[in-house]
Amino acid sequence: METARHGSLSEVARQMDMTPAATSAAVKRLEAEIGAPLFVRSTRHLRLTQDGEAFLKHCEQAVALIEDSAEAIRSGASVIRGTLMLSAPSDLGRNALLGWMDEFMAIHPEIEIRLQLSDRIANIYNQPVDLALRYGEPPDSSLIALPIYSENCRVLCASPAYLEQHGKPDSPEDLKHHQCLRFMVGETIQSQWPFWKDDVYASVGVKGNRTSDDGEAVTRWALAGHGIAYKSKLDIKPLLDSGDLVHVCPDWKGQHAPLNLMCADRRLLSPAVKALQVFLTEKCQQ
Repeated sequence: METARHGSLSEVARQMDMTPAATSAAVKRLEAEIGAPLFVRSTRHLRLTQDGEAFLKHCEQAVALIEDSAEAIRSGASVIRGTLMLSAPSDLGRNALLGWMDEFMAIHPEIEIRLQLSDRIANIYNQPVDLALRYGEPPDSSLIALPIYSENCRVLCASPAYLEQHGKPDSPEDLKHHQCLRFMVGETIQSQWPFWKDDVYASVGVKGNRTSDDGEAVTRWALAGHGIAYKSKLDIKPLLDSGDLVHVCPDWKGQHAPLNLMCADRRLLSPAVKALQVFLTEKCQQ
């Protein structure tokens, strides 16, 4: 870390009361142990490689965690503090998470939140986020998945006005005769909606004149009476409770959509992250 900070092996050697040769040898041993070059060297300059930048970030986080733990022991109390860089789906983020995080930060006033709301799946290796709330089974087995709400599923919903005008479907097959409000991930439009009822499985191809890559936009279209949406129940539970949206075909269960808190490395599971997992789990279960 000191070598990256100063950009000079000789300067680090002077400050640490070591010879330049010993400092250089220590860096080479570290690179050999990791199996990747950490610095690009010339006669006058020293800079981090891409692997070096990634390794430095992990080192800084590890040191911060050690310092936080040591401070908690010195103070005789486990203080939850630190910066949480979190990515979350837009609909859940705006309609639930913003309020939940206000409560969480009131409980833990030394927490700083950096929140990214987007329905594009955050790459937590390349983007400035440490954690990501994601629906569905984790596609990347190398990520750490902390369960938040495993019982969540997708449901059909529409406004009372739409159902009064166009009729209420009796089964998923009836969706073929309705405007369906579709969600798009990247370039892929989700036009095949799966359902289960007891041992019966149905996968229905749907069409509609409105498609968006933003989950909240789909919810707003449903509220405005433009069609039937296929939403995560967590996203729309307050709207179902208020009657602003109606649960359509309630006997049929939609796609399983567990909510997980994703993390790239177990070393990032700080007391703050673990406290956030417990808090979000309790809020979702409520």
